[in-house]
Amino acid sequence: MILANGPSLARTDFGLLRRETTFGMNRIHLLFDQTGFQPDYYVAVNELVLQQFADQIAALTMPKFLNWSQRRLFEEPDADLHFIRLALTLRDRFSISPSVPLCGGGTVTFVALQLAYHIGSREVVLVGLDHSFGAKGRPNRTETREEERHVDHFHPDYFSEGSRWQVPDLVRSKIAHALARRPRG
Repeated sequence: MILANGPSLARTDFGLLRRETTFGMNRIHLLFDQTGFQPDYYVAVNELVLQQFADQIAALTMPKFLNWSQRRLFEEPDADLHFIRLALTLRDRFSISPSVPLCGGGTVTFVALQLAYHIGSREVVLVGLDHSFGAKGRPNRTETREEERHVDHFHPDYFSEGSRWQVPDLVRSKIAHALARRPRG
């Protein structure tokens, strides 16, 4: 199971996921106190997420897969910390080999799908992937959140006022998710 970050994740019965292998992403830890649930693995590749929330991410106790480019933020020795390299290309492919850089696919969910494949998962359920955003604009443009409450994710403080974030690239992520349906390398 891959726990995406859409608003519907807040309505999920986490008791149903306790026996499943799960990947959480980005700010999933905002749900830990209210649900008592923690995923088995954590993934974050967006540089803005890693830069703004490094201390919170470092405190997570599950195996973490983080973008190699931000390794300087996580200098403390941590056996559960794994850095992954991302391919520097917009031509996405689904990597079936962990020895090559992973493609980002415009979304951390695509990276998590590749990691799930690498650990042996051949059927994956996406939970909380709403694939819609109220925010509009040029994909990948960095913006500073101006509203007090955020409605595009499962928690109102996901990107609180003053946080930097990027407008999602829904077209690229949709294409990448289609690639994950038929992994070929």
